[in-house]
Amino acid sequence: MNLLKTLAAISSMTMLSRMTGLIRDVMFGAYFGATGTMDAYVQAFKIPNFFRRLFAEGAFSQAFVPILAEYRNASSDNEVKELVDHVATVLVWALLFTCILGVIGAPVLVLMFSSGFWGTSKFDLTVNLTRIMFPYIGFMSLVALSSGVLNTWRRFKIPAFTPVLLNLCFIVAAYFSLTWFGKEKQIYALACAVFVGGLLQLAIQIPSLIQIGMLPRLSWNPAFALRDPKVRRVLRQMAPAVLAVSATQISIMINSTWASFLPDGSASQLNFADRLMEFPSAMLGVALGTVLLPSLSSAKANGDQKEYSDLLDWGLRLTCLLALPAAVGLLTLSDSLTATLFHNGRFDAHAVHETAKAVAAYGVGLTGLILVKILAPGFYAQQDIRTPVKIAMIVLLVTQILNAVFVPFIHQAGLALSVGLGACVNAAMLYFGLRKRGLYTPKAGWMNFIVKLAVALILMGGLAFVLSMQVDWLAMQSNRWLRAATMGGIILACMAIYFGALFALGFRMRDFRKIAR
Repeated sequence: MNLLKTLAAISSMTMLSRMTGLIRDVMFGAYFGATGTMDAYVQAFKIPNFFRRLFAEGAFSQAFVPILAEYRNASSDNEVKELVDHVATVLVWALLFTCILGVIGAPVLVLMFSSGFWGTSKFDLTVNLTRIMFPYIGFMSLVALSSGVLNTWRRFKIPAFTPVLLNLCFIVAAYFSLTWFGKEKQIYALACAVFVGGLLQLAIQIPSLIQIGMLPRLSWNPAFALRDPKVRRVLRQMAPAVLAVSATQISIMINSTWASFLPDGSASQLNFADRLMEFPSAMLGVALGTVLLPSLSSAKANGDQKEYSDLLDWGLRLTCLLALPAAVGLLTLSDSLTATLFHNGRFDAHAVHETAKAVAAYGVGLTGLILVKILAPGFYAQQDIRTPVKIAMIVLLVTQILNAVFVPFIHQAGLALSVGLGACVNAAMLYFGLRKRGLYTPKAGWMNFIVKLAVALILMGGLAFVLSMQVDWLAMQSNRWLRAATMGGIILACMAIYFGALFALGFRMRDFRKIAR
């Protein structure tokens, strides 16, 4: 399998998701602005997302995918199907119980995540929104199961396309929010969109599961499924994985609590900055991690250590090639990007300035955020989750120390900066951990590679800074299309000088092709 071609296919599908997500966020800014009401929605949505990333896309995927890949290589189709059936049964019953508890205990959850809202109207609103959105956990956990199966069968396109449906639901809900719910309860449209979007994301994957013969058959008796040794093995792997992921998610929860004490609009501004950061993070980090984990797991199952190291080296080189210019772009174009995308309707100039600060702060740590998604699968494919756990715990402590230093002075930008710097520490420790265990040995030519990248980045960054300073981005609010065209022209010019410089320095696309054995 040509991994570069597969990555391009997944990234193109992810691009569709990111573009619809961008349209969604532009509409959020225009219709809702960076307000206290939007803060309530942002904080409420973080609660189901917390549990989704903790159990579904986090611990569950990290434990389930390597074991599934192992059994697929070594067992019959019937045995693999039995594993999927039993895991799905246990997951469904656990999710049902979790969702019921979440809806009932929403006030407690909101107090944990947003204690700064206590005693304000935002608290009750956040509780109501949380109750509507909490079943999203169940839908997305099942999506994580089906995506893990489809990715193991190398059916990457449908899982990559799936998030588009949630964004489409958001776009429709935002557009009709005032008509459907009125001015006072307009924000409830977004909560309903989360529920419907989760349901649709699950539904779209069912035909693909049927096609490969892996649609789970659920049982009314979860105890029977739990007796399966393969299921117990997945659960044993999940235990340390939950700890690993929980460190990151606890950090997010603490950051959410920090944000709830900041002035109205701060949580919203940080959320809009998150969206700009997540664009390159998902395009490269998530897509590359999706490609690498099954390939690394197969290399591990085949005992091919050289292929294992080569896969990691390829992933790291590609990350540096694409993540570093994205980071430079966020740093140099933070004001212009924020104004172009969000300065419209209820999103005013103050919100632009505050959001831009957080965007620039994310630029500092963007490469680290993406590298974690590349390096962590190096441990997960070995079914070694304990090492990332230890690292994640250290990073949690580092991040909160940084919060205490930065947040009092630069508010939400401090939260973004702490997350980025913490990710850089995480990536460094994961890297040296892989080196120490002999799982990764860098191939020759890294120093020459970095020097050439540095030359191209300096040229690109200089051009971006000079061009962006020539335009009064806020004054162009009345001519949004001209502003967007100007921003697009600057981005294209930066891409041209970056890749042109790399080409002149000897970089060729064929050098980054990788065939998985």
